[in-house]
Amino acid sequence: LPPRGGRGLSHVIRVQGLAKRFGDRRVFAGVDLDLADGLLLVTGPNGSGKTTLLRVLARLAAPSAGTLELPPRERIGYLGHSPNVYRELTALENLTLFARLYRVERERVGMLLERFGLWEVRNERVSTFSRGMQQRLGLCRVLLHDPSLVVLDEPTNALDAEGLEQLDAVLDEPRLHV
Repeated sequence: LPPRGGRGLSHVIRVQGLAKRFGDRRVFAGVDLDLADGLLLVTGPNGSGKTTLLRVLARLAAPSAGTLELPPRERIGYLGHSPNVYRELTALENLTLFARLYRVERERVGMLLERFGLWEVRNERVSTFSRGMQQRLGLCRVLLHDPSLVVLDEPTNALDAEGLEQLDAVLDEPRLHV
């Protein structure tokens, strides 16, 4: 990860012997990663623990064993299977709310809405959006605070053509993506 604003890290992800259990059920074990930058693609069949591993890497779940070195939670952006936005709010209201929570300049909200093709519908309720538009808004939410680490779990789920183009552009940016 190239240093950005003094936040550079020598290794963005470093895990050793990572394991996760739910009671007696082992989800994964013995995961070792040492990444300074780049793209990590986690693949496997359904039920293999991919989502759980990504939630651990996003600091949303604690591992059962192993060591984990990651950026602080506030420097991580996570998009799971759901865009995690409020359907009863407008796109602008959603991002303005998250911007206030992250203490982000409001100008960034407009920039992201424009970038992801949502500026024209910024004042419409998210409940009226197609699933692809909601996913694009979720990507805006994830990128709003300029995270050092972006963790995406099935990010192409329901994305329309415009959203796929924007996701490709995001993946080309100089930050670590999982």
